[in-house]
Amino acid sequence: MSKRLLKSGMIVSAMTLISRVLGLVRDIVVANLMGAGASADVFFFANRIPNFLRRLFAEGAFSQAFVPVLTEYHASGDLNKTRELIARASGTLGVLVTIVTLIGVLCSGAVTALFGAGWFLDWLNDGPAAPKFELASFLLKITFPYLWFITFVALSGAVLNTLGKFAVSSFTPVFLNVMMILCAWFVSPNLEQPEVGLAIGVFLGGLVQFLFQLPFLIKAGVLVKPKWGWKDPGVVKIRTLMIPALFGVSVSQINLLFDSFVASFLHTGSISWLYYSDRLLEFPLGLFGIAIATVILPALSRNHVDAHSDGFAHTMDWGVRMVILLGVPAMLGLMVLAKPMLMVLFMRGEFTPQDVQMASASLLAYSAGLLNFMLIKVLAPGYYSRQDTRTPVRYGIIAMLSNIVFNAIFAWFYGYVGLAAATALSAFINMALLYRGLHLQGVYRVSAQTMRFIIRLALAGGAMVAAILWQMQAMSVWLDWGLMQRGLMLTALIALGAIVYFLTALVLGIRLKDLKAATD
Repeated sequence: MSKRLLKSGMIVSAMTLISRVLGLVRDIVVANLMGAGASADVFFFANRIPNFLRRLFAEGAFSQAFVPVLTEYHASGDLNKTRELIARASGTLGVLVTIVTLIGVLCSGAVTALFGAGWFLDWLNDGPAAPKFELASFLLKITFPYLWFITFVALSGAVLNTLGKFAVSSFTPVFLNVMMILCAWFVSPNLEQPEVGLAIGVFLGGLVQFLFQLPFLIKAGVLVKPKWGWKDPGVVKIRTLMIPALFGVSVSQINLLFDSFVASFLHTGSISWLYYSDRLLEFPLGLFGIAIATVILPALSRNHVDAHSDGFAHTMDWGVRMVILLGVPAMLGLMVLAKPMLMVLFMRGEFTPQDVQMASASLLAYSAGLLNFMLIKVLAPGYYSRQDTRTPVRYGIIAMLSNIVFNAIFAWFYGYVGLAAATALSAFINMALLYRGLHLQGVYRVSAQTMRFIIRLALAGGAMVAAILWQMQAMSVWLDWGLMQRGLMLTALIALGAIVYFLTALVLGIRLKDLKAATD
């Protein structure tokens, strides 16, 4: 089991790495094109709303509810029953998401008013932010159809993952980045408003992702004609699991959306600074946290179906170990190297040193919660694989309400940085509640061996930070350097940190077998 999980995790991480690297290239292109001004604020806003709904209808709640039920059908060995479930689920979900997409396109002004209330109020009163409201409403009409495409992309990916074909769904997001980069290079420069070209890139990215997965579904014999099946037993089971999961699995996205709502009242650039810092956070989160969660959900579901309680706990422990191993250096590295990373990646064109300063503050706040974000991705499947979606909902409500309270307090004193800090703190609350619930249910508790593993990695992380700070120059020196010199120095610091981290872990007694013992 451990070798299969490790192999699957490496495949997903490799494919995700390609996607995330291209995602960074995309963000570099966007930063160069628009910087962190009003146009950037509006585009990121128009892109965030369909992405939020994507988490609800596609990758988040639906996948968490669909995979355990599909695993049950697949485990029965009856391919016809599996195909029928896929047909009914895709048809039912397709009708619902089509309605939502049409409402989003036709009522984009109302959606913008709801989530960008600050801009809407300015529009009503002929304030300075009125053009932002009008532009955001227009861009939403272009970006909203992305939701329709990506919903079926996520459904197809869930099917392929259940069949053990992880590479396809992990590679698919590459096409969104490619289309946005191409549109930024060849479409935006020919338009009066470059952000419109980027919105077109989002639309095309969804379409290409949708088309890319079809041949693989045909080859696997699971491409079926969608059918309406609201009362189908399998669909009933999925929607029963999905309805509470709509909230529970998407708490972090709801928090980010609420950040956008509050940021619409703040200084121009706030949404952009939060976006760029969040994008750097998403790199390790997607590369490690989501990749590990992707491969353990089917494994946990199989263990639950087969009543292998020991295997279930061992798989959970393996996931926690892998997250801690990779999350500790990622979190500390982002905190220490926030400004150098932002300089190297984004400081060109319209993205200024002032934007680096501002975005680094929110990145520091977000980074404090990275390990918690990653652990949530691993702990939540411990519930969904057992078809328990109600418990995470209770925890999600608590975390979201906490975020709202923290936002009100922190944003008042610290502005957009307070929003990032509130999101990180609410992530800790969500993670703690998820672990506590698993512990009280007798499903999973961190083993003594894993606790020793964590302590050793914390010490290794401290040594890594000390080594980086010892060699890192002052920011005034970085500003005097050219891009090439900054890039080489950043690469050297990252390499130094990685070497010190893993050598220290080795000296402290951590071995490769520690990554396998939890699942053997």
